[in-house]
Amino acid sequence: MVTILPIASGKGGVGKTVLAANLGVCLAGLGRTVVLADLDLGGANLHTCLGVKNRNPGIGALAWRQEKSLANLLVETRVDRLWFIPGDNLLPGTANLEFFVKQRILRELARLPADFVLLDLGAGSSYNVVDFFLTSSSGLLVIQPEATSILNAYSFLKTSVYRMLFRSFPRASEERRRVADFVSRRVEGSGASFLELARELARDFPASAPPVLDQLSRFFPRVVLNEGRGPKDASLGLHLRDMVTRNLGIPMEYVGFLLRDEAVPRSVAERTPLALSRPGSPFARGAAALAARIAAQPGGAPPRLFEDDEDLSGALEEAFRDQDYPVEEGPGEVSAGGP
Repeated sequence: MVTILPIASGKGGVGKTVLAANLGVCLAGLGRTVVLADLDLGGANLHTCLGVKNRNPGIGALAWRQEKSLANLLVETRVDRLWFIPGDNLLPGTANLEFFVKQRILRELARLPADFVLLDLGAGSSYNVVDFFLTSSSGLLVIQPEATSILNAYSFLKTSVYRMLFRSFPRASEERRRVADFVSRRVEGSGASFLELARELARDFPASAPPVLDQLSRFFPRVVLNEGRGPKDASLGLHLRDMVTRNLGIPMEYVGFLLRDEAVPRSVAERTPLALSRPGSPFARGAAALAARIAAQPGGAPPRLFEDDEDLSGALEEAFRDQDYPVEEGPGEVSAGGP
């Protein structure tokens, strides 16, 4: 059975795509058949990190029905057992997919002849990115040891939990209204978590909500800290986990610490994954260790969500209006608390 592993980041520039390319190489080196799919639909550049020329049709060909199967879009790479599906910057509208188009892509991803399908998602918390991240209960979130990265990662996970709860119930249902009301009234850092909301829904709606509580309990995102320098940087990652556990009520696994490595930008310029050109470098060794961990524990199944074509960005703009996330700068500390 194929394991779909989405790889996301709360902001751009944290090394997500470089990590995806090297993780794919390392998993293939462990004997797994791997497909790297570029789902950064507004700025696809995974082909650059892999050294594959951007001359092949991509995800957009399936989205716009120019191709019936993702298997027909597979591109061979220089690595045995590693295949690539290009993104698509050329077809207009690919970066803003309708919900039913995303569902078609997800069905095709699950049919690919692979052990792992790695999804290199776009940066940020748009509805496209979040919906693809929720294809697994334990996707990877890449961060850097910077306050902005930590806070954006927290916001990404908060958006993901909201999206999961909201779409777990039919449109126009009383359960959905309760979720939206909770978010609009919630004060960050007040102690009320999304897990507590799910428990209240399970109590008040025993016919529909208990499975949702179970889904949220199994939502277990995994975080990789990239470009770390030492223990102080590691403490930032641990602080993110504390914020997520306290404010969202979900667990979070801290699965990787990749050292800052000056060879990384050279490998991008050379269009060769560091795991191939310099496997003994600090970053490549960290990617190999992460691959071994993922191969041993592939991850969980996706939550069951109702179809919905609404724009998450608009809904969240309304729900999270007037909420801010002040930073308390100190030795390795970031705050997501409110007044």
